Amino acid sequence: MKIKAQLCAGAILFTCALPAAMAQIAGVQPLGGTVEETNGLLHGWSVRKALVDEPVYNEANDKVGSIYDVIIAPDRKATYAVLSVGGFLGMGIHYVAIPVDHFEIRNGNLYLPGATKAALKDVPEFEYNKLEKATKPRKVSAQ
Repeated sequence: MKIKAQLCAGAILFTCALPAAMAQIAGVQPLGGTVEETNGLLHGWSVRKALVDEPVYNEANDKVGSIYDVIIAPDRKATYAVLSVGGFLGMGIHYVAIPVDHFEIRNGNLYLPGATKAALKDVPEFEYNKLEKATKPRKVSAQ
């Protein structure tokens, strides 16, 4: 009888512990994505390391500006690159937003065909204060 009770207790413990053993453990499953998605990041670009402050050239290999920022649209896609054009020691810099599909990548460099510094300075200046902040969903209060 004692052995039967021990077997029953063991079976109950095993059954209760099984779901906990199958639960995700921090460090095993990456937060925010699957292993495949996380591995896919290795084939992407870091905006900070690969784009920001990188020079942009025209087809004559003249530097026409530098990438200052990348704008993410509400659909979570990078839609515009903000270029800093002109200026000296931070004075007189003109920021313009250019659709990302206008750029070309050749030999690891960014090109903006047809661009000149003068033409980019004629583009209306991009103003950050007109951008909306990313907002958190509001909690609906139960009444």
